[in-house]
Amino acid sequence: MSDESENVVSAQALRAQEVENVPALERLALRVTAWCEKWYPDAFVFVALTVLAVALGALAIGASPRTVAVSFGNGFWSLIPFTMQMAMVAITGYVIASSPPVARLVTRAAKVPKSGRAAVAYVACLSVLTSLLHWAISLVFAGLLVRELARRTDLRMDYRAAGAAAYLGIGATWAMGLSSSAAQLQANPASIPATLLPITGVIPFSETLFLWQSLAIAAALVVSSTLIAWWTAPGHARARTAADLGVTLDTIDDELPARERPGEWLEYSPALIIVLFALGAGWVINEFASKNWLVAISGLNTYNLIFLLLGMLLHWRPKRFLRAVSKAVPVTSGVLIQFPLYGAIASMLTSAKGAAGESLTHHLSTLFVSIASTDTFALVMGVYSAVLGFFVPSGGGKWIIEAPYVMQAANNLHVHLGWAVQIYNAAEALPNLINPFWMLPLLGILGLKARDLVGFTFAQFICGTVLVLTMLWLLAPSLAYHPPVIH
Repeated sequence: MSDESENVVSAQALRAQEVENVPALERLALRVTAWCEKWYPDAFVFVALTVLAVALGALAIGASPRTVAVSFGNGFWSLIPFTMQMAMVAITGYVIASSPPVARLVTRAAKVPKSGRAAVAYVACLSVLTSLLHWAISLVFAGLLVRELARRTDLRMDYRAAGAAAYLGIGATWAMGLSSSAAQLQANPASIPATLLPITGVIPFSETLFLWQSLAIAAALVVSSTLIAWWTAPGHARARTAADLGVTLDTIDDELPARERPGEWLEYSPALIIVLFALGAGWVINEFASKNWLVAISGLNTYNLIFLLLGMLLHWRPKRFLRAVSKAVPVTSGVLIQFPLYGAIASMLTSAKGAAGESLTHHLSTLFVSIASTDTFALVMGVYSAVLGFFVPSGGGKWIIEAPYVMQAANNLHVHLGWAVQIYNAAEALPNLINPFWMLPLLGILGLKARDLVGFTFAQFICGTVLVLTMLWLLAPSLAYHPPVIH
């Protein structure tokens, strides 16, 4: 046998041995990811199929084609303010996380861990904590931190496990934090579709994100995510570094080009940034001075303006700020095209009524009531939201689809409405751990593929699902039902 043939046989034997040594849970995760990468279409396809299914459902209960079409058109533009607000969440998060001061913070933060396994747990903890403040900041900040840690020659850190740890914020805790689109929508009367408002009323943060039960789940997820990241990180001998994976860690060039003409002076001067920041900060201060802080921070306009002003200040010059915004815009493409369809779906569910004068929302809420009770509602809705979230990765946007009938069912079963929102939030994030859709921005930063991360995130998915569903079920009886409050 030639040397070349022997090398091929040796390589094949080595790959076979590596597969045998992979834990069963990780092998399953890799198979799931391989299937998703081969067969999984864009999320837009699932949303379009949902539109078709709802339209056919409305026709099936006796609604006329004209009624279905009119309800589709009436709802399509109903979420434009909310769509813009959620796009701004993504943009402001990216702008802040990619600013020079944050880059320096990342460099300093990367000096803290003393071992590879500690570094993975460290990234996981920071990822889930920052996602409670802002999911986009978490994703970009944690990704940049992993790259910086990987540059340390004294630290043999598994680059795949660290990448998975950076993703935990978007897959475990983000929907329990301030950028939760479901909680934000329900707290803002102007954002709630007119057809949904009578069912849910306005639900402030004090009845969703800041319930002690919600805080308990968020705390449990922070602790469990960090511990699982530690336990699943390969030790020194098995760790595969960025160099082992063939990933180059070139420094990202973010220097501004030299000014070429006098007309660019204001683009390179902080003067306009200072003026805009002063005006915006004055408005924000007035909001918090004239309102309860929970009411003030629950306003999406206030929330977005705070982070937009911070992003301007951190970039300091309009030229750098605008470059960061232009790089962030592609992240919003899914929001911009999918959210109007969510509005159309919600309208067809609630206003396309059949021959008996009943909508699809009525039929679906009746189904929920028939298969769930007050005691089991949290489990049934949690499982349902998690499964639907795998097929429709919406970043919380599909709440508009689910809210009409699940909240009507919550009313019928006398389930605390704010807790119903939190059931959705806690369960909706979990499928992100095994769905490659939301990994894309992070994968671009890290130079990895989804299959490199999902072996680790799958373990988080299994443990997180058990933890979340158990806590949702156990804590539900501690909350009393209140009818919808319409302002």
